Amino acid sequence: MAKNLVIVESPAKAKTLKKFLGSNYKIEASVGHVRDLPKSDLGVDIENDYEPRYITIRGKGDILAKLRKDVKNANKVFLATDPDREGEAISWHLKNALKLDEEKASRITFNEITKNAVKKSIKEARQIDMNLVNAQQARRVLDRVVGYKISPLLWKKVKKGLSAGRVQSVALKIICDREEEIENFIQEEYWSVEANLKVNKEIFNAKLHSYDGEKIQITSKENADKIIENIKKEQFIVNEVKESQRIKKPLPPFTTSTLQQEASKILGFPTNKTMFNAQQLYEGVDIKGQGTIGLLTYIRTDSTRISDEAFIDVKELILNNYGKEFVMDQKQEYKTKNRSQDAHEAIRPTYVHLLPDEIKDSLTKDQYRLYKLVWERFVASQMKSAIYNTLSIKLSAGKYIFRASGSILNFEGYLKVYKKQEDDKEEDVKIPKLEKDQKLNIVDIKGLQHFTQPPSRYTDAMLVKTLEELEIGRPSTYSTIVTTLTQRGYVIKEQKLFYPTELGEIVNNILKNNFENIVDIEFTANMENELDRIEDGEIEWKETIRSFYPEFAVKIEEAEKNIGEVDIEDEVTDVICDKCGKNMVIKYGKYGKFLACPGFPECRNTKSFFEEAGVNCPLCNGKVIIKKTKKGRRYYGCENNPDCEFMSWNKPTGELCPRCNSFLIEKGTKNIKIVCSNEKCGYVTEKEEKEEK
Repeated sequence: MAKNLVIVESPAKAKTLKKFLGSNYKIEASVGHVRDLPKSDLGVDIENDYEPRYITIRGKGDILAKLRKDVKNANKVFLATDPDREGEAISWHLKNALKLDEEKASRITFNEITKNAVKKSIKEARQIDMNLVNAQQARRVLDRVVGYKISPLLWKKVKKGLSAGRVQSVALKIICDREEEIENFIQEEYWSVEANLKVNKEIFNAKLHSYDGEKIQITSKENADKIIENIKKEQFIVNEVKESQRIKKPLPPFTTSTLQQEASKILGFPTNKTMFNAQQLYEGVDIKGQGTIGLLTYIRTDSTRISDEAFIDVKELILNNYGKEFVMDQKQEYKTKNRSQDAHEAIRPTYVHLLPDEIKDSLTKDQYRLYKLVWERFVASQMKSAIYNTLSIKLSAGKYIFRASGSILNFEGYLKVYKKQEDDKEEDVKIPKLEKDQKLNIVDIKGLQHFTQPPSRYTDAMLVKTLEELEIGRPSTYSTIVTTLTQRGYVIKEQKLFYPTELGEIVNNILKNNFENIVDIEFTANMENELDRIEDGEIEWKETIRSFYPEFAVKIEEAEKNIGEVDIEDEVTDVICDKCGKNMVIKYGKYGKFLACPGFPECRNTKSFFEEAGVNCPLCNGKVIIKKTKKGRRYYGCENNPDCEFMSWNKPTGELCPRCNSFLIEKGTKNIKIVCSNEKCGYVTEKEEKEEK
C-alpha cells in the first residue's frame, strides 16, 4: 500500500504525476475547490470582523469522504495544487476539511510537471503560505461583498438575475466608455502628397514631409492640388543620404497576458479558449509512445524569466536545428513590468526538444496551434536579433521637403522561427543608390485623400492589454472577466469586436451614478496593489476589508433610497397578444427590450420589440425603427424591410445631405452633430444650427 498521498486539483494532472512517482505514492484529485462561501447568502459575518463562513461545496462530499480514507492510510500527505494564490487556498481548504495536522501534511509546488521538478518539490516540501491564502481570501470576500450587495439593487432597477462584480464592472465601463468615444467621434478630412521619382531605370516613392521647415498639414483637395502644382515647377534634389543598420530584438517568452493577446491576434482564440487549451497542455497530454506528458510550464505567470537549465536545452536546440550564427552566448534576460510573480518562470515548453510537428498527431488542432505558438516564441526569445540595412533619403523640391526610406533584411536572426503579423508586412523596401545633390525626375505626383479614424473597439487582445496596463485584475483573471461580461449579456462580440448591449449600458450607468469607486480604474488598481501587499505579508488581510466596507455600506444605503424610487414597472403597449388577447408589455432581456404577454406563465408568448426612431426612412419614407442584431447590437432599419434596404448604425435624421444627396445621421451623445453617412463627403453641421434652419 502507498505510504504517501499526493492531492492535486485535476484528474489530468494526477495522471501525469503517476508517471514520475513510484508505488509509494498515491495520487488523487480534489477536482478544484472543496470549500467556498455559500451561494444562498452573503457568507461573510460583517458584525464579527468580516469573518468568512466556508461550507463544503455541493457535490464534493463523496470526494472528501474518499480523501479522508486515503489520508488515514498515508504516512505523509502532499498538497500539490497549483503554485499561485488560488492553488494555495485550495490546499488550505483541503487541510482544514481533511483535518490534517502540520506534521503529516506538507505543501509542494512545481512550475512544470516534469520528473525532476516534481521530485525536487517533494524534497523542498513546506508548510502552507498563509500570506498567499489570505490574499485569496481578501479577494474572495471583497468580490462577494460587492456582488451580493449591489446585485439586488440591479434586480430592482432592471431585472432579476443580473450581477455586478468588482473587477468585471470596471471592464464593462472601459468597453462602454470606448463606445461613447466612437459615438462622439467626428471624422476629419486630410490629404497627403506622394511622388514617384526616377533615377536611371529605377523608380521609388517619396512622401511630402514639410514646407520651409514647418510640418505640413493639408486639409482639402484644393490645398493638395495647389501644392502639387507648385511642386511640379521645382527640381527634385537629394539633400541627405543616411545608411545605417537597424537591430530588431526578439520578444520575451510569453506571460499569461501576452499569450492571451498573441493567441487572439494570430490564432483568433478568445481568452477562455486560450486558457482552456493551455491548462490541458500544462496538466498533461497523452503523447504516442511516451505516455502522459505536461507540455507547458505553469500558465499563470507575469514573469519572463527562464531557468538556466531551460536556456542550456534551447541553446542546444538552436545550434542543432538552425546553426551557430543564431545562438546567443548568454541567456537573454527581459525586464518585467511592475510586480512579477518571479516564483514562476515564463510560459515555455517543458521539453523544448519535443518539436510541435513531431507530436502533432497526439494533440487536438487547437492544442497543436497553441503549443506551436509557445514553442516558437520561446525558442525565438533566445536567438540572436534580426538585422536590417536601412537607407533614409531627404529630398527637396524648392522649399518642399520629401522623405523616403527603405530597409533590406541582412540577417534573419530570430525571425527564422517567430514572426508577428507586422513582421510579415515588413517586406524589403528597396531605394536605389543615391548621392547628395543628385537631381531626380518626377514620374508622377498625386494627392491622396484620408479621413481620421475613431478609436477601435476592443478585441480580446486589446482588452487584455488595456486591463494589464491599467493594473485591473490579474492575468489569471482576464479570461473569467471577459467570459462573465458576455454570459451576463452586458457585451456582445461581433467579428471579434466587443460592443456593449443596451442592458450593459444600463448597468454601467447605474454603477457609475451610485458606486463611483467600484468602477473607478485607479481605485480598483490600488485594490490589486493591496492584495499584493497582503501576499507579501505587509498588511493583515482583513485590514483591506475594514477600510473598504464602511464607506461602501453608506453607498449601498444611499443607492437603496435613490434606486428604490425608480422601480420600473412593465410598460403596457397597444400590441395585442395573438394567443390570449391581452395587451403585451415591455420586458428587459439579455440583449435589451422585448414584448411579453403579462399572462405568464399561463401564456408564454413573446415578440421582438421595435421602438420607433421618430423619423421617416430617407429612401422610401416609411417609419424608421430601432432593431437588434441576433447578438443584441442596436441598429436602425426601415419598417418596410426587406422591400426597403435602408440600414444605419447611427440614428438617421430623415433628411438628405445638401452636398451629395446621401442620408444624414446623428453622431455623438453630448454635443450631437449632423453628419453625412457617406464618409467621403465630410459634411458636418451642429444639430442646433440644423434645427434653427
